[in-house]
Amino acid sequence: MNEAIQQLNGAISLIAPDAILLASVCLIFFAAPFLVNERGEAPEGLRHRWGSLSLLTLIIAGFVWWQSPPVPRTFGPFVLDELTWYIRGLTLASGAILVLLHWNQADDARSAESHACLLAILAGVNLIAAANDLVGLFVALELVSIPTYLFLLLPRRDAPAQEATLKYFLLSIFSSAIVLFGMSYLYGATGTTNLSGIHAAFSTGPSPVNPLVAVATVMLIAGLGFRLTAVPFHFYAPDVFQGAPASGAAMLSLIPKIAGFVALLRLMVPATGAEQAVTSWTMMPAATPLLWWLAVATMFVGNLMALMQTDIRRLLAYSSVSHAGYMMVGLIVGLEHEIQKDVLNRPAVQSVSGIGAMLFYLAVYGAMTLGAFAILIAGSRKDKRIETLDDLSGLSRTRPALALVFSVFLFSLAGLPPTAGFLGKLNLFFAAWSQGDDSNKWLAVILAVNAALGAWYYLKVIGVMFLREPIDRSDQPVSAETPSLIAAGLCLAGTLGLFFLPGWLWVPIQSIMP
Repeated sequence: MNEAIQQLNGAISLIAPDAILLASVCLIFFAAPFLVNERGEAPEGLRHRWGSLSLLTLIIAGFVWWQSPPVPRTFGPFVLDELTWYIRGLTLASGAILVLLHWNQADDARSAESHACLLAILAGVNLIAAANDLVGLFVALELVSIPTYLFLLLPRRDAPAQEATLKYFLLSIFSSAIVLFGMSYLYGATGTTNLSGIHAAFSTGPSPVNPLVAVATVMLIAGLGFRLTAVPFHFYAPDVFQGAPASGAAMLSLIPKIAGFVALLRLMVPATGAEQAVTSWTMMPAATPLLWWLAVATMFVGNLMALMQTDIRRLLAYSSVSHAGYMMVGLIVGLEHEIQKDVLNRPAVQSVSGIGAMLFYLAVYGAMTLGAFAILIAGSRKDKRIETLDDLSGLSRTRPALALVFSVFLFSLAGLPPTAGFLGKLNLFFAAWSQGDDSNKWLAVILAVNAALGAWYYLKVIGVMFLREPIDRSDQPVSAETPSLIAAGLCLAGTLGLFFLPGWLWVPIQSIMP
């Protein structure tokens, strides 16, 4: 009994912030039904209490996270290292912004369940980062997926929301099946579900000797590509972004990307504190050519399709696709760096870490894309939300402050100074160019070309706000969206602050996977 208690305490110590989030989820689900009557009516303003409780939970989890140093260690199915520590901080910060965005999206009767689902999604992402076992990794992925269905549906029950939820649900369970299929092949090739054991089993040579590995690689990349919105697994994104609540679209633009990229890193690169052989190969040589073509297709399809959009949410959906391609460039460069360093025993010359550039860009992308959705929420009127580019016409005349802040986020998405998006893309470019291989230099060139393509449609939106006359001069007051304005201010501070003072984030990231 004492040994079991010690093992439980050891496991909980590695996932304490995540346990706090899950405990709050259980509390909200238990207490919420007692505050709603039989007719489904709730006291007015109840959503503010649930929003405050969610923020308090994230603050407590953040304090526990900050007090737990990233000393590499493993315990059973969990691992704690620099990557786990960084992803937890990024997820908790992004979660606080999402709580503010979601504050008034659901009515009083449904706000409890929707906030609980959001906290469960955040806990799932953190558990993905802490996973050291295929079973735990899959369960964590499902902890992200299943609450997402409810999170998209609860705020609104109209036909567009139902259609968006159904599309995401059907494709999500299909991608989960593909991931599980790939994991089963990986288990068949190695005889273990422990990630440390899998990495050790593949550390004996630079080329796969078992065809099961190739099948597992393709299946895992295909299944996780759905979460990254990588082409050709992206086609759900425009419809879901258009039909879902704004807070749901904002969540889908960032959180699944964090989950997908971290899952790929856990599968392909050993944890810092894991027990393993000196070299670690896994699936990297089989994965990098496939990821290379996916990155190129994702960048071009995302940007070219965004050029043709008149719906602002569909435009941001295709923008999300293209940015997934940018981040895949960092992942590819980082994996090839690991291959050269650990397997081929070649000197790996890299002035900028590819994985570090990708992780930095995840934080930058989170600030600018969540900020853009915050403006869409804050700028909507009580009778009509911002949907098309025409709804933004003349915004600089009707609400100049919102137009200016929105322009900053669009400049950052385009990769223009003085915003953090410029540094993020520059880091990815230098990481690819400095790797030395011709294929990676081509990736750098393609990234630069696509950044120029993306700038066209972002600047088009800015032109609509500043160069057109307002189409609708209705005196209908805007909705009271103070939480969204606060979120926009925080994202603005991050977008500009990471340009002028990037070192506080960039330097620690470099130690995650050198």
